[in-house]
Amino acid sequence: MPLFHRANIILPGLALTSAVALLAYAAERVEIGILGGKWIESLVLAIALGIVVCTIMPLKPTLRAGIDFSAKILLEIAIVLLGASISLSAISGAGVWLIAGIAIVVVLSIAATYVVGRLLGLPPKLATLIACGNSICGNSAIVAVAPVIEAGSEEIAAALAFTAVLGIAAVFLLPLLYFHAGMSVPQYGVLAGLTVYAVPQVLAATAPVSTLAVQTGTLVKLVRVLMLGPVIFLLGVITKTETAGIDSRTGRHHSLVPWFICGFLGLMALRSFGLIPDALVAPMALVSNILTVIAMAALGLSVNIRSVAHAGGRVITAATLSLLTLGVISYGLIAVLQIR
Repeated sequence: MPLFHRANIILPGLALTSAVALLAYAAERVEIGILGGKWIESLVLAIALGIVVCTIMPLKPTLRAGIDFSAKILLEIAIVLLGASISLSAISGAGVWLIAGIAIVVVLSIAATYVVGRLLGLPPKLATLIACGNSICGNSAIVAVAPVIEAGSEEIAAALAFTAVLGIAAVFLLPLLYFHAGMSVPQYGVLAGLTVYAVPQVLAATAPVSTLAVQTGTLVKLVRVLMLGPVIFLLGVITKTETAGIDSRTGRHHSLVPWFICGFLGLMALRSFGLIPDALVAPMALVSNILTVIAMAALGLSVNIRSVAHAGGRVITAATLSLLTLGVISYGLIAVLQIR
């Protein structure tokens, strides 16, 4: 298909997803102005607004190609660029035992959450999204893992919606735990870094305690974020191995590892070796964020609200039990490492 003709097919849907994304950014700015912070991130707002538009306004078939392009290709590009914001050198001072302990916590949490989700009757892909989101870095992990396991729009929307709610709850409840459970500042910093989803939320949860809590929580969180690379790589290998063979439509062999995972790991390696100039890191992260929000708007535009509502009770139960499990495992790590 000629490039110009392909662009004409994509543009209408791309324009719609971009408009929804822009509205999400505007809503986030209003939220910051009123509440003093972005408690609900723009990517969650984008998927929510997309669902609203899809629910109240029937979408024309001519929009589908651009929406699908935004949800798949733009999201994959965003994941590649995300790799440039993660550097192995950032956690060099954490210590071998703490790094190993955090990795073990993430693995145990993913396994436990997946089992809980399946026992509650959630589909395998939705259980995987919730497990990775709760165990690694919330929305970013869900967004990165979704195309690897080929999750559906409704599954992504459900995982994002309910983990976002729990992420906000954790920010408010964790400081109360510190003040009433007799924890030391280092212990609290480690706990916050292991259980809170996003880096800004770690800052919000630790700032009321002390600067040391902020530094400890952020360091632990960075180590936890680094687990995203190995996890999506392994999921990619597992998923592609299960579907290995020749595509009946194209006659081509499936790749064991999706291209965007290779790109993500490649940029992460380049950043770790100092081959990406510091001046480029922030712009690349910004582009990644913009593309992700557009992709989330596209996913919202593909979601049937009834499907998300139907899964609501089981998803929130699975996510809540997952967070509690992560907290228990994290307490265990603090005890084993004798953090005082």
